[in-house]
Amino acid sequence: MKTSSGLAVLAVGAAVIATPVQAADDGIRIGVLTDLSGIYAAPTGPGSVFAARQAAADFVAAHAAHKGSKIEVVAGDHQNKPDVGASIANRWTDNEKVDVIVDVPTSSVAFVVNDIVKNKNKVFLASGAAASDLTGARCTPNTVHWTYDTWALANGTGKAVATTGGDSWFFITADYAFGHALERDTVAVVEANKGKVVGRVRHPLATNDFSSFLLQAQASMAKIVALANAGGDTINAIKQAAEFGMGRGRQKLAGMLVNISDIDALGLKTAQGLMLTEPWYWDASEANRAFAKTFAAAHGGRHPTMIHAGVYAAVTHYLKAVVAVGGAGDGKAVVTKMKDMPTDDALFGKGSIRPDGRKLHDMYLFEVKRPDESRHAWDYYKLRATIPAAEAFRPLGQGGCPLVGG
Repeated sequence: MKTSSGLAVLAVGAAVIATPVQAADDGIRIGVLTDLSGIYAAPTGPGSVFAARQAAADFVAAHAAHKGSKIEVVAGDHQNKPDVGASIANRWTDNEKVDVIVDVPTSSVAFVVNDIVKNKNKVFLASGAAASDLTGARCTPNTVHWTYDTWALANGTGKAVATTGGDSWFFITADYAFGHALERDTVAVVEANKGKVVGRVRHPLATNDFSSFLLQAQASMAKIVALANAGGDTINAIKQAAEFGMGRGRQKLAGMLVNISDIDALGLKTAQGLMLTEPWYWDASEANRAFAKTFAAAHGGRHPTMIHAGVYAAVTHYLKAVVAVGGAGDGKAVVTKMKDMPTDDALFGKGSIRPDGRKLHDMYLFEVKRPDESRHAWDYYKLRATIPAAEAFRPLGQGGCPLVGG
């Protein structure tokens, strides 16, 4: 994989589909636009590229008796910058015959891609992006939001903490679209459960020193210090909070978006007891474990995150829809078919996609294990609650999506 140019091509092969598909002249092209080298590279990045490639390869294998167009996976590094992401997305859709853009962590980049894809009638499968606005006021007929969103995280972790004594909150928030959305959605949950926000502070993306923010949180005397950030920022904040003696006494930390890669970076001694919400865990089923084994073999033992699993599942369903409509050229038609067809894949099982583009599935509230509870490598979570799909995501009529009548 070459990352310096922001583009890598991973040919999956021919003989892909059961019916003739007219896509790009050289086949179906899937663009994984992600963070290949920055603070979100561990939960997304190269692992998302691998997941898309694996989904395409598995799809090819499932239809090996039929000749068709080849599938290619191309990868771009948006560097967490909207202008860089826009440049790659425009180049892909205008000149390089990319049919679908996948992943896109960093919601400010995702919003730009969301608009480009709509204007070019391509498809956007969001896995790494979190802002619930993608299926709210900024929803489009060309986007599916697959893995999780800020509303689901707030109503999973936020509600669990708010209803178990977390009645005063201080927010340390990443100062861009994702952080703002996560704080907004969590505040709504806190206040709905009669809690109070006593303070908040915002930090730049990729902050190395959280000391001033943590001191403000300590001074607030809030019971809960909520980290409305992700990836390297969450890891740094939790590590530095531990140095300040936070998280073990009266003042508790709440990581509002935590991936298993973050837990691995922190270690169980530091992360133990942390509550988090995810829709997927590698050790939850035989199919998940099989995917994790393949993933780990290609990544030095590292295990897949929910975002990697979401990329795999979204690409799988997309390819099924392309077959069903007979081509990838009309992005809106492909997404319409994705919504019409029940979802069913090895990692997320059966589900559905709503008219606003929100993929529905159960979410799970996990607690990070103590070191003495972990039996083997990457054995990090214990299940605390299952949040049914019907309750896990914002009600359809409350998001303000213009695709939703009434």
